[in-house]
Amino acid sequence: MEENKNVSKNKWKRIFKKKWFFPAVYLSVAALLLTGVLWYQNVSNQVPDLAEDMEEELNEDLQSNDQDNPDEDATTVMQQQESLQMPVSEDLQVEIVTKFYDYNADAETQEQGLILYENKFYQSDGVAISTSDNQAFDVMASLSGEVVELKQDPLLGNVVKMEHDQGITTYYASLEEIFVEEGTQVEQGQSIGTAGQNAIGQDNGVHVHFEVRKDDTPVNPENFINQPIHKIAAPDEDDAESEEESSEEEASTEDDATEDDSEQEEEDQSEMNEEEQEQEESTDETESSRAMERT
Repeated sequence: MEENKNVSKNKWKRIFKKKWFFPAVYLSVAALLLTGVLWYQNVSNQVPDLAEDMEEELNEDLQSNDQDNPDEDATTVMQQQESLQMPVSEDLQVEIVTKFYDYNADAETQEQGLILYENKFYQSDGVAISTSDNQAFDVMASLSGEVVELKQDPLLGNVVKMEHDQGITTYYASLEEIFVEEGTQVEQGQSIGTAGQNAIGQDNGVHVHFEVRKDDTPVNPENFINQPIHKIAAPDEDDAESEEESSEEEASTEDDATEDDSEQEEEDQSEMNEEEQEQEESTDETESSRAMERT
């Protein structure tokens, strides 16, 4: 065993003494280091290329989606940023000649929201807008949206109905002319027709009847002018019902009071008539007795 160990040590010593041994070792180590450096550089170059490829694919997908529905995406973003505007030009001087009938308003304001037609009063679901000179004017879309209905109403005249985001619909009635077609997309401020006259609003002359509805419930347009579309909210139905019931109860109470007063007046008049008859009978008896005494 010891002889074998001595032989192995002698072999290594002989190798170490060779002139080419250490240069060979240095070259091997250098080759390994160079290989490692080249491999690292190659990996480093491939990682950015892979990231760039993934980024390009992502951008292409996004561009493809945008190209599929560009108008829809742009319209949605624009409508989310819009605020409700009056359906007339900004530089046009107008006035609201009929207000929205609000159950929570005072009696004077509610009276301004009543429409008299054929000796009957109707509650206004919108506002009537007119000018002092009673001349026709352009009616503008108060919000961007789609024209979903055009119709000729016997009371309201020509009507344009538009739908918008978040359950909002707008109505433009009493139009003389209509410039849009059903199914078209209309931008805010675009002219949709001209103001005219209708049967139920004859006292207003040339005007546009403008309504705003949230989930098909009428709301007061004046409360939401220049407000973002997402702030348009329908009134609490319970409050409106309770207010209506309260008004009916008050009217019923007034009617009962009037009936009681009438009955009381009739009773008083009847008593007065009876007293007068008694006085007349008493007078007749007195005159008769006097005549008999004279005789």
